[in-house]
Amino acid sequence: MESGAAGEVTILLRQISGGNSEAANRLIPLVLHELHQLARHYLKAERPGHTLQPTALVNEAYLRLVGDQARDWRNRAHFIGVSASIMRRILIDHARRRQALKRGAGEVLELQEERESLSYEQAEELIALNAALDRLEQMNSRQRQVVELRYFGGLSLEETAEVLAVSPVTVRRDWMAARAWLKGQVRPEVIK
Repeated sequence: MESGAAGEVTILLRQISGGNSEAANRLIPLVLHELHQLARHYLKAERPGHTLQPTALVNEAYLRLVGDQARDWRNRAHFIGVSASIMRRILIDHARRRQALKRGAGEVLELQEERESLSYEQAEELIALNAALDRLEQMNSRQRQVVELRYFGGLSLEETAEVLAVSPVTVRRDWMAARAWLKGQVRPEVIK
């Protein structure tokens, strides 16, 4: 995103935090493309043939993002970081529901209006990865944030450093350590 647009996003986010609901309408065209890229990045890690679509994930995440007017938005990078976290939680919630339906006959997980399914295997992998991230949170919360922003959010080292207010070198070190630890916790192909 160009720096001028990023600055405009930051201004609009602060207006939303201040209770300006009109700012949310002006924010949509500025962040929609970026949220779709984020959703596609999340879903890229899924196995080929999945039917979960980025649009459903973006719609649900955006409603949660702008509905939280109490949040103190710092800037565009903070918004993207929170978006990544919300999208991960949405996917985990749906994976858990899918697991709960496991004993049902051919039932399919649905995301709002669109019919989108998540295989039982994908649901199990997401839940296992989420449990591993919860354990990592207990050991090193910043490493968990780095994984969420880099792996799920698709942020660069520099963008992750900006969100976390640390140096890119620190992010690189945390990323390498967290990936190595996670590979021992979940199947290696889940964390690339």
